Amino acid sequence: MRLHTGDEELAHEPTLGPRATPRPPEPEYAVTTRGLVKSYPGPQGTTTAVDGLDLDVWRGETFAFLGPNGAGKSTTIAMLCALARPTAGHATVAGADVRTQPHQVRQRVGMLFQQSALDPDLTPEQNLHIHARLYGLRRGYARQRTAEVLDVAGLTDRRRSPVRTLSGGMRRRLEIARQLLHAPSVLFLDEPTTGLDPHARAQIWDHLYALRERHGSTLFVTTHQLEEAATCDRVAIIDHGRLVAQGTPLALKAAIGDDRVVLRTSQDDAAHEIVRRIVPPGHPVTTDPDGICLRLPDGSSWIPRLCAALESHGIAVRAASATPPTLDDVFFHHTGRSINSELPGGGR
Repeated sequence: MRLHTGDEELAHEPTLGPRATPRPPEPEYAVTTRGLVKSYPGPQGTTTAVDGLDLDVWRGETFAFLGPNGAGKSTTIAMLCALARPTAGHATVAGADVRTQPHQVRQRVGMLFQQSALDPDLTPEQNLHIHARLYGLRRGYARQRTAEVLDVAGLTDRRRSPVRTLSGGMRRRLEIARQLLHAPSVLFLDEPTTGLDPHARAQIWDHLYALRERHGSTLFVTTHQLEEAATCDRVAIIDHGRLVAQGTPLALKAAIGDDRVVLRTSQDDAAHEIVRRIVPPGHPVTTDPDGICLRLPDGSSWIPRLCAALESHGIAVRAASATPPTLDDVFFHHTGRSINSELPGGGR
């Protein structure tokens, strides 16, 4: 992007004025992709990072793109922000085509990367003002927008403190604020809470939802945090570059159906055989480090019966639980493994 040092007003500047060019009406969908593919040639052949992706993201919703590291999330974001050219397929973002209208796409979106791009020796005010000028906002309007987004981020009182003195949560809020300077229609957030403690993570999400309510922005969030994805309006699960499931968190979990029942006993091997004989056909019983595991409709109602049967055979039940399906169960159902097992130190 070219740095404008004068006071000229650019056509894409998000303000109403006598020379401003109005944007066309926004479409019903903020993001649409059909058959989106990204492949990379290599010495061992072609590697396909994104493989035939079809997505529809409603305008104004919070959309979670859920998958393990290496699933193709960041590559997809790069294409949707017109930072990488698709190998095949097409996509529109905020009404602009990523192939034929990349400049319009970049004007209409904000992008929060995993890595910080803030200058730690500058103040929040200085970081924001420089970014605004790089986006072509004239000097006076850049100052106005800087003050506005600092207020939205709750950082007005720290506007003149060096960024290196801010907490991790404050820096992340500042990075989000920076992406709001040009009033984007769609805000892409790539792992927005990576490296933050639970309290700071909760603050960031409170901040994001407040932004959506205040500005009607569409939030497109990539994450491998199941609890974060579960609070979004809709979720798309990607694995090895392919879309494996898409829908509301409730609908995705309801499709799994049965509760997960876990029993910890004094003799898991013997208890496994007894439980297998009791439950209806079609409900596999497994034994893992958690104990004896199976899926049953209305799992809590089965626990007294199973416990009574085991105790009648002299097997003590040390713990029993029945939990409804989770998004990790949804991922396991579609891929055969847990998303947590893909993370360092993870496991089902």
